[in-house]
Amino acid sequence: MSKIVFKAGEATVYSEGKDVTAAMPEILIGSVDGPVGQAFANMMAQSKGHTAMFAVRDINQLVRPACMMVPKVTLKGSTDVGLFGGVVQAGVADGILDAVIEGIIPKDQVNDLCIVALLWIDPGCIELEKAGTLDKADMYKNNYEAIKLALKRALNDEPSIDELIANRKKIKHCMWEESWGEI
Repeated sequence: MSKIVFKAGEATVYSEGKDVTAAMPEILIGSVDGPVGQAFANMMAQSKGHTAMFAVRDINQLVRPACMMVPKVTLKGSTDVGLFGGVVQAGVADGILDAVIEGIIPKDQVNDLCIVALLWIDPGCIELEKAGTLDKADMYKNNYEAIKLALKRALNDEPSIDELIANRKKIKHCMWEESWGEI
């Protein structure tokens, strides 16, 4: 595979009836000496409530390619941060490593690439976690599957422009049914 400079991907994975455990990563993957690497380095500066962190599999186990995880929502307390830096981080890190093992990410390029991952954590998780009823296994599974799918889509340029054009008047935005009315 040629040098990967800048690829974008996204995925949504959820379990029926468990919307709060849904995973919706939006990712950039590219070379450390390109625009993704520059963005990655710039994210080392922390901003209140949207703390970026590396994806690690465990203590002293930074995943390769290095991944900067950034929450898409403001983390307001120790419960949010614990879920983001625990369950979400574990699923993302394991998914990235398995993407290398499965050949989605070229093994010979892991030290030359980096990933910026914008990650969803539903605010509804907080109350369930406090009540002891959050399905963390499902949250892990969804983040694991979604990051692998987002990486696969990014590296395969999916969806293709032909698919997007073919579906222009067939698929509506899931959050707004009138997304393609008469314009």
